[in-house]
Amino acid sequence: MNYKRFPLGALWTNGYLFWDEGTRDAFFVDPGGDTEDVKKFMAEKNLNLKMVLLTHGHIDHIAGIHDFVPMVGDNIYIGSKDSFSLKHPSKSLQSLLRVKCNGIENFKTVDDGRLIEFSGYKIKVIETPGHTEGSVCYLITDSENHSVLISGDTLFAQSVGRTDLEGGDEVKLENSLKRLSELHDSLHVLPGHGPDTSIGEEREMNPYWPR
Repeated sequence: MNYKRFPLGALWTNGYLFWDEGTRDAFFVDPGGDTEDVKKFMAEKNLNLKMVLLTHGHIDHIAGIHDFVPMVGDNIYIGSKDSFSLKHPSKSLQSLLRVKCNGIENFKTVDDGRLIEFSGYKIKVIETPGHTEGSVCYLITDSENHSVLISGDTLFAQSVGRTDLEGGDEVKLENSLKRLSELHDSLHVLPGHGPDTSIGEEREMNPYWPR
């Protein structure tokens, strides 16, 4: 599985670039700030960006979206209950972080269980509300059956996303973690902030993990 992490924006949000070596097609998850380093890397690797996935609508995960619109068109995916954030970013922590981002109208929404197939990758949508109402995780599996979980701000290494912002809900987050606890311990997890982890590590070490 080919991917590279890019910490972007004021909060060093983890953005992830995935690509297929054969087709050179690529997709990006959570462009949270200036994407110059991403575009430079794609040029060096001769990659063609075709799709953007968003784990949720907070400004620190969508602030760089306009850099990619000319490449991907409307192939931008976000949980349906967070779609308002793309249309009206001012409602999604823009003033709090002092980051400005204009809204976009052309994108696609996803709901629980949706399967996106992309150049050898299968991407399953798992709804995980709690940090925001429309938060989703993406279970990404390549053609060799290797998998990773993109957890956004639902799950971090030994922590979880905050629930005290608009759209947050502690009970819903607890239920979302219960869903993630059904995944295999060996599954590698790529969070929205901080270091990588695994389901097994979080089951053992995370104080917020369902017991």
